[in-house]
Amino acid sequence: MAAIPATIDDVTAQWLGQATGLDVTHVTSEIIGVGIGVSSAVYRLRLTGNDVPETLVLKLNALDEAAVFTCTMLRMYEREVKFFDALAERSPIRVPKGFGGALAQDGSAYYLLMEDMGGNREVDQTIGMELSDAERAIDAIAGWHAEFWGDAEQYVASGAAVSLADPIYPAVLPLVFAEGWAKLRAEISVHPTITEVAARWTDSLDAMLTQLSTSPTTISHGDYRADNIFFDNNGDVVLLDFQLTGMGSAAYDVAYFITQSLLPEVASANERALFDRYLAALHAGGVPEAETARLWDDYRTAALFCLVYPIVACRGMDLSDERQLQLVDAMNSRFVRALTELELASLL
Repeated sequence: MAAIPATIDDVTAQWLGQATGLDVTHVTSEIIGVGIGVSSAVYRLRLTGNDVPETLVLKLNALDEAAVFTCTMLRMYEREVKFFDALAERSPIRVPKGFGGALAQDGSAYYLLMEDMGGNREVDQTIGMELSDAERAIDAIAGWHAEFWGDAEQYVASGAAVSLADPIYPAVLPLVFAEGWAKLRAEISVHPTITEVAARWTDSLDAMLTQLSTSPTTISHGDYRADNIFFDNNGDVVLLDFQLTGMGSAAYDVAYFITQSLLPEVASANERALFDRYLAALHAGGVPEAETARLWDDYRTAALFCLVYPIVACRGMDLSDERQLQLVDAMNSRFVRALTELELASLL
């Protein structure tokens, strides 16, 4: 197994050959995904050699120490490496082909090599996903959830997923939420309703996690949002980023997607129709109707829980970077819409 690169400068043709078994004679790299995510440093590699792909994507641990801390504590790098070992072949959604990966013993460093999906159509989360794409994304995640319905525990045991009932969440999230909130308030203006909810969010964390981890459960993607969803030439979903793969309520992914990947006016006009479409697809996939009766309640709880994403993520963000600031601002404004229309404050 190839050593984990300390920096991109360690990624040579020789190293790449050791990591993949490919006959690589030359490699160049460029950083990609800047301003989209901060949990990893992502590079496109251009390969020269005998019978090698033109490009691969390489993920290394984040460049920001705060992000590395969060990813290590929440076992995010471990999940992504093990996703390709244990889950990828079973995914009903197209995911990149893996070309090898490794994880440091303490979980703080890793590398992952995968198929470059950059030729597919991307949707900028800050712009928001159109309804027709959102319907395809809803159908796709329903198929994913149906595939793993009631069959997630084996992947928790392997380390490819972490249950929302895992004690690491109540141990770590209050700390990183408080740090992210302090940074956010110091650097940008925050809507008063978010301020009110954020002050009480941690007190409700245990109750939210308990509800979202109660059976029936499935495998959740954990970060099902526009920046991680591509569309191929047939309009089918191509899914990326498996650092938050978990076990919990199916409503978790649906709530995060609808409340955070659609413009507020699009979500407002279509939220319940998209949720009902999701339920119909679940049932068509073989999930008994009796096991989905509580999903709307879970949906609202998950929408409230998902305030954690922009707050914690901003710990490792450079909010002077326009793209990163736009992403946090978009997520916050969309949370305000969900908070008001779904009456989320009543859950605190």
